[in-house]
Amino acid sequence: MADIKTRDAVKGTIKTIDKAAVASERMKAAYAKTKEKAEEGYYANEGSATEYAADKISYASDRVKDEGIHQFNKQGQKGVKATKDNIVKAKDKMADFKQKRAAKAAEQKSARSVSEQYGLQIHRGTAGRSPVSDDSVQTIKTSTDTKRTIKQSARSAGKTVKAAAKGSVKTTERSVKTAQATSKAAIKTTQQATKTAQAAAKASAKTAQKAAQAARVSAKASAAAAKTTVKATIAAVRAIIAGTKALIAAIVAGGWIAIVIILIVVLLGCAISLFGGGSESNSYTPVSAEVEAYDPLIQEYARQHGIPEYVELIKAVMMQESGGQGNDPMQASECGYNTQYPNTPNGITDPEYSINVGIQNLAACLNAAAVENPVDMDRIKLALQGYNFGNGYISWAQTNYGGYTYANAVEFSTMQAERLGWDSYGDTQYVSHVLRYYPFGRAFTGGGNQAIVEVALTQLGNEGGQPYWSWYGFSSREEWCACFVSWCAEQCGYIEGGFIPKFAGCVSGANWFKERNQWQDRNYEPTAGDIIFFDWEGDGSTDHVGIVEKCENGVVYTVEGNSGDAVKQRQYTVGSSSIYGYGVPSY
Repeated sequence: MADIKTRDAVKGTIKTIDKAAVASERMKAAYAKTKEKAEEGYYANEGSATEYAADKISYASDRVKDEGIHQFNKQGQKGVKATKDNIVKAKDKMADFKQKRAAKAAEQKSARSVSEQYGLQIHRGTAGRSPVSDDSVQTIKTSTDTKRTIKQSARSAGKTVKAAAKGSVKTTERSVKTAQATSKAAIKTTQQATKTAQAAAKASAKTAQKAAQAARVSAKASAAAAKTTVKATIAAVRAIIAGTKALIAAIVAGGWIAIVIILIVVLLGCAISLFGGGSESNSYTPVSAEVEAYDPLIQEYARQHGIPEYVELIKAVMMQESGGQGNDPMQASECGYNTQYPNTPNGITDPEYSINVGIQNLAACLNAAAVENPVDMDRIKLALQGYNFGNGYISWAQTNYGGYTYANAVEFSTMQAERLGWDSYGDTQYVSHVLRYYPFGRAFTGGGNQAIVEVALTQLGNEGGQPYWSWYGFSSREEWCACFVSWCAEQCGYIEGGFIPKFAGCVSGANWFKERNQWQDRNYEPTAGDIIFFDWEGDGSTDHVGIVEKCENGVVYTVEGNSGDAVKQRQYTVGSSSIYGYGVPSY
């Protein structure tokens, strides 16, 4: 009986453990489901995913504890009840045994009384009485033996019942203790599982946060890329619109040769806008809404002054001069065609008159430069610089250099400033400034890479580098090769445009290009305007920099500042061990 009770207690404990395990599995499933929903943003209004999961785990843990205690109490109660039932049964058996023993005793007493009575008669020799038979004597002896046997049986039964009851109680106590220990172990295991799950929840939450952060970064990068793509697309569409307007203007003017040329420009210009190098710097920059608002007046006066096919170039000039704002949008007050207002800056106060005078002046410059069509870029550059400097520059450049170069624009500006006693004269970067707004400017020009070479060549022979390191901000001489490259870039507007950094250290300059994926190794065949970095010591670190003039037949020609403390031309074979690599600006 005790073994059966113990087995029942063990079974109950096992059920408790099983239930705890089931609860634990449910807890894990609930956590997984909570994590999944948290990642999908279901609990945005309920604190954080971690808090929600922690609440679920805490609730499940409490359920497991309550269930364990309940099962423990249940099994304990069963054990106590079984023990009580065994004691009651033992008492019933004792009472039954006592009742039977009492009956036997009464029977024995009766037999003893008869035996004594007949024995006395025999002893006295009473006459007339029947003698006691042998059977009677035997019965008396048997009764006496039975009495002895009953006493012994009673004592044995009592001991057995007591031992059985005592054993049952001990067995039940052991069962209860076992159940307690098992329940405690189950609760401890559940607590550990809960802690593990909580830790896992925190870890998962951190992982989810990192993943969410990475997703946000990725989404931000994608949004930036999409924004760039949209800008490029809008620029392309605007270029197409601008080209179409120019085509319509040419058709109205009746110039069929110009029509063919502009058709080619539209096609090439759109191709460059859409596919030109993948850099925003190569894209056409549309003019402002204020400039576009003057389109009817621009077309009217362009026809009047014989340049209807140059409407887009006129808009580009206006955009550079004023952005279409103010009373003198073409900044034409100081030109010789202004006869109604003072020839001083912003002397004109009538926008229409400014447009009329400005277009007349630009037409004269295009004529003086012998510009043949809207894509005759070399002569257009000469005409544009003449619009800024005055027509005198056009004849001077043609006589001395055969046309426009950035270097001779710098020379003319310096010469005029010295003659007039001014700090500066005009805008030496005017051509590049205007052409960024001209839809066909990129189609038939080599870009800005040649300009920095021309500037560098004008500085050949300079010794000591004072103009460059003092311009950078140093109060005394420093190693000035990087200052020289930066100074040349500044003269072309490349630092302001973000094409080349302002740097005084070669390492920082090289890293700037590397960070923008504008870097090539020593085996690259460079083009004019690329920035060449050197490693004289062969230690894997750059320590000198220059400008690529050209690359021909496997030879790289350069212009370098601080080469023997002077600006000099040098040359190297492609792949030379002295070359560290190249920065490739997106001109």
